[in-house]
Amino acid sequence: MRTFVGGFSLAVASLLGPSAIGAQQQGPPPPWAYGFATPPDPSGAPPAQQGQRGGGGRGGAPADTTPRTLPGSTASFTLAQIRDGFGPADWFPGDHPAMPPIVAQGRRDAMITACSLCHYPNGKGRPENAAVSGLPFSYIVQAMMDFKSDARKSADPRKTNTTRMIAFAKGMTDEEIKAAATYFASMKWTPWIKVVESDSAPKTRIAGGLFVAIEGADAGKEALGQRIIETPENAEASELLRNPRSGFVAYVPKGSIKKGEALATRGQCALCHGANLEGLGPVPGIGGRSPTYMVRQMYDMQHGVRSGVWSELMKRVVAPLSVDDMLNLAAYAASRAP
Repeated sequence: MRTFVGGFSLAVASLLGPSAIGAQQQGPPPPWAYGFATPPDPSGAPPAQQGQRGGGGRGGAPADTTPRTLPGSTASFTLAQIRDGFGPADWFPGDHPAMPPIVAQGRRDAMITACSLCHYPNGKGRPENAAVSGLPFSYIVQAMMDFKSDARKSADPRKTNTTRMIAFAKGMTDEEIKAAATYFASMKWTPWIKVVESDSAPKTRIAGGLFVAIEGADAGKEALGQRIIETPENAEASELLRNPRSGFVAYVPKGSIKKGEALATRGQCALCHGANLEGLGPVPGIGGRSPTYMVRQMYDMQHGVRSGVWSELMKRVVAPLSVDDMLNLAAYAASRAP
């Protein structure tokens, strides 16, 4: 198997074309893929001081105790309840199976936040974290073991939610990891992200790694350039209320989907990820999932900060890719119906 994988990976690298010259691409992580406006400071300035604009904090404002509601939900929650790391709001309990305790409440004694806070009870998550519903059980377990063993980190040291995931994984028991994996793997992945090819994107502010469209007098468009900007289809529903039924729009450069399709076809991505990129056995589906997440993972694997068991299958494949290649591949994969 290892001989086949190595030979196949080298073949893929040669198929990917001229960018294969020089094994590993140099340069800083693409900031837009990690939830920042600028690259990490090469001088090593503390991460909190680097590049993230408009953090969305509310300073010393008094607590908002207004009950909030969502269309289609019979529940109401205050903002504190929505953001409670040890029992966050579950707006639509009928949309998912019964959550195991680690998913619904986490574990306070080990300061492990509920999985449902960031990944949502339906496992669809947001661009700054990960969509985990519909992934294979064995893949989720291995990912957590890689966090636990420090085999999986982030190429951008400012990405603090990766650091938190490492801590959570180290604090979780094997039984908790298996329970969470069983739960999220049991749900089918369904459409969540609309991919739009464009020369521009909404002007955004960054709130905890999430690009949120600016509203009011400062709203408008800005040049997209060679970036992918994923933003909520409804800013209030996602940022404030964490609505698990409110999806995202990914703005990608014009022509990137076609370029990505050509790369994916030449590189034979379907051989491992399935004919429609829906996943194959223990290999995860990537069709219709967050393109910025996919770019992060390719860059992290290329630069050796994600080096777990499954990453070995991808190392030689991603080695020759430029950031633009990754962008195009991610745009194409995200555009595919799950």
